[in-house]
Amino acid sequence: MIRRLDHVQLAIPAGAEDACRHFYIGLLGMDEVPKPESLASRGGLWLRRGDVQIHLGVEADFHPARKAHPGFVAEDVDRLASVLADAGHHPEWDDALPGIRRFYVADPCGNRLEFMSEGIP
Repeated sequence: MIRRLDHVQLAIPAGAEDACRHFYIGLLGMDEVPKPESLASRGGLWLRRGDVQIHLGVEADFHPARKAHPGFVAEDVDRLASVLADAGHHPEWDDALPGIRRFYVADPCGNRLEFMSEGIP
């Protein structure tokens, strides 16, 4: 019945769009996708890199997702960890899955993100 995952939505607080642009576009290399006019007044932003889409939606009573998270396969997970660390986003490495290099990092709003060298077998 389900064909594919279209996007992941993460909540952000009002006014966090510029900080998120710096993180998701400037550090992760994503592109901003214009939101449909009917949704633009809600704030937030939509992002894409290849088939990966993230929607950041403004939530009035915002609480960051500290356990639930999207997991992304990175082209060079070690280089990405270095870029993020240099920008002040400190990776937390996890070796619980043998043969997979992966780490967690918080976005500017405190949402947990996972980056890995390969998908889970």
